[in-house]
Amino acid sequence: MQGQPNEGQPAKQRDIKFADAIIVWLKISLLSFGGPAGQIAVMHRLLVDELKWVSEKRFLHALNFCMLLPGPEAQQLTIYLGWLLHRVRGGVVAGVLFVLPGALTVLVLSMIYVTYQQAMAVNSIFFGVKAAVLAIVTTALWRLARKILRNKFLVSITLSAFLASFVFAVPFPIVIVGAALAAYFFGEAPVQTDGLDEDAEGRAIDSRIAAGGSPNPYQALFIAVFCACLWLVPVAVLYRWLGAGNVYVQEAMFFSQVAVVTFGGAYAVLSYMAQQTVGHFGWLSAGEMLDGLGMAETTPGPLIMVTQFVGFMGAYRSPGVLDPMMAGCLGALVTTWVTFAPCFLWIFLGAPYIEALRGNRMLAVALTGITAAVVGVVLNLAIWFGLRVMFDDLADVTLPSLGVITVSVPVLSSFDPLASAIIAGALLAITRFGVGMIKVLAVSAATGLALGSVGLV
Repeated sequence: MQGQPNEGQPAKQRDIKFADAIIVWLKISLLSFGGPAGQIAVMHRLLVDELKWVSEKRFLHALNFCMLLPGPEAQQLTIYLGWLLHRVRGGVVAGVLFVLPGALTVLVLSMIYVTYQQAMAVNSIFFGVKAAVLAIVTTALWRLARKILRNKFLVSITLSAFLASFVFAVPFPIVIVGAALAAYFFGEAPVQTDGLDEDAEGRAIDSRIAAGGSPNPYQALFIAVFCACLWLVPVAVLYRWLGAGNVYVQEAMFFSQVAVVTFGGAYAVLSYMAQQTVGHFGWLSAGEMLDGLGMAETTPGPLIMVTQFVGFMGAYRSPGVLDPMMAGCLGALVTTWVTFAPCFLWIFLGAPYIEALRGNRMLAVALTGITAAVVGVVLNLAIWFGLRVMFDDLADVTLPSLGVITVSVPVLSSFDPLASAIIAGALLAITRFGVGMIKVLAVSAATGLALGSVGLV
């Protein structure tokens, strides 16, 4: 096949057929389990090692660019590489295919979930899944901290972000902006290694970049306006038609905001999203939020697909005149649209300028501060989830020296030893024996089901 050379043989300096690219993007989407790390690993294996469409250095530069943007970096990397091959149509197809299998799977699972939520089997399975998800978040936090926290200044940003989130309930966007400003004024840029890539010769994507001309600012502006309209016009129509108090409007506006501040991956924004959707809007409970995260962990596509489950549950609980299942599906559609449509805007606007942005000190320093803050926010997420999995009851305690500031603390008598045991087993399996995430989730779900069958859950 012309677009798929034999493994180990570099592609010629020619265009990849659009039909061949579609097959590859679909294959990537179906294999993209395990969060962004697993998804990026799949893309690297296929596009760099096997098909040899892009060089190692170009792939990493593209990934670094996507990490500067809000939203799921794995999907944005797919959009960017698709754009490099076939411009706008390539980016659209690559981005849509990356999301579509996971979106359909989560939608079906959401419908099954609300139908059989009270059944013993479903309740017991998700009892185990919640515990496993907490273990996965904890290990992700540990890996992130070891990778990012290289000096005391970054540790101080992490601790400040954690205190701001956990104690003072500072909104996530403010935490991110504060961290970026602190790093810009007081931090140091990470060491960057530019240079020629000896493997770039003969690779289709590298050849397209080398042959490309200067960016056209008018074309970039037109594409940006068009993508922004696709994203925001439906939101404006919903607001005008249904009013600010309608659940679809609330979901569209809230998840549009989330899409703009999702730096550092899904785990970073989950804490803010969980607090707002559970505590402020009341669309679902904390336990249901963990169930949705478990769905997103075990299905292909970006982890941020958990937003679709939240949107489904919110609309299902407030259906208005519609059938609850139909309302839930519409809520899922609205949420998915406003979550992923901005990704195309960021890539199509910034992709022509990626070469100019490489080595930009301001962006590099800001990203360093943001990633350090992400560690603190993910720590807040782990504690927030952990308290609600390991304890059945929480109590709000007012801090004496801070007046109106309250924090949630566990009621020790409500400690759940079974959930804690599953968490400990999952942590041991991941950290000591290197068991994969899917296997850990499957075994934990089976353990929950076994406990439920004997009346312990």
